[in-house]
Amino acid sequence: MLLIVPGVLKPDELKLARSWLADAPFVDGKLSAGAAARRVKQNEERDRGAGDVERLDQLVMGALTRHPMYRNGALPLHAASPMYARYRPGMVYGEHLDDPIMGTGGVMYRSDVAVTVFLSDAGAYDGGELVIRTAAGEQKVKGAAGDAVLYPASTIHHVSPVTRGERLVAVTWVQSLVRDPARRELLYGLNLAREKLLATAPEAEETAQVNAAYLNLIRMWSDL
Repeated sequence: MLLIVPGVLKPDELKLARSWLADAPFVDGKLSAGAAARRVKQNEERDRGAGDVERLDQLVMGALTRHPMYRNGALPLHAASPMYARYRPGMVYGEHLDDPIMGTGGVMYRSDVAVTVFLSDAGAYDGGELVIRTAAGEQKVKGAAGDAVLYPASTIHHVSPVTRGERLVAVTWVQSLVRDPARRELLYGLNLAREKLLATAPEAEETAQVNAAYLNLIRMWSDL
């Protein structure tokens, strides 16, 4: 399931995030890449070892975790601290697959869901589309500033070359309560119906049945 999450960051939050990144130190993105991805990765990333990055993490992840579409789509159990990636003209991230197990300092997690939060206005740069291989073909995403996109981390994807301007994004990975992406997609659709029924017909028998089915599928499929 590829899910566009609108309005994760509000305009004032975007302005703050950009100001904190404007003078921040960036390093070669290859430093955080695995052996295979390192060959095709040409970008820059905010140096997490320099300066105060925790306040930026709190801003971005706080906004993300408050958004119901993120919570219902990702069903997060653990989320990584974001990487803040910058693409300038000529930079690209070729086709790759995210590492299945990530983490540092002894805290490891499985990457089930990849999340990109767009920090630059879409019109501020040319190229730079996130291109994701799906069963329906390639899906190109160039989100509005403040929007996010969620997709299975098990899919091959790439970032097209930037030819003008600057593409700035926050990227994180989620270990989901539900490992299987097909099951997460079913649960997301079922929950949309459940929430509508709870709002429009809370006393109806079918509402109770759908609610019970959703909750018990979460119980059955949770990977804890």
